[in-house]
Amino acid sequence: MENPFLWLIDTLIQLYIWILIAAAILSWLIAFNVVNTRNNFVAAVANFFYHVTEPALRPIRSILPNLGGIDISPVILIIGLLFLERIIFWLYYSVFA
Repeated sequence: MENPFLWLIDTLIQLYIWILIAAAILSWLIAFNVVNTRNNFVAAVANFFYHVTEPALRPIRSILPNLGGIDISPVILIIGLLFLERIIFWLYYSVFA
């Protein structure tokens, strides 16, 4: 990958995917009372994850049917981001190759 813009796009998408995974794991830890949100650090991290991920997850959640306590919107967003990444690389290499 010699193009720095492709590298930047790839890095930002991968970073956002890791943030989504970390937010999902933290939400599980909070739901099962493994970590306590009364701790200032945990509350700050949870707040950060919520504000970073919620704008992208909210439209997906509004489309999905109610699955009870299961939230698969992060999985759908990760698949969409990986698809977007592949499309960007495919378009770049099909145009400039």
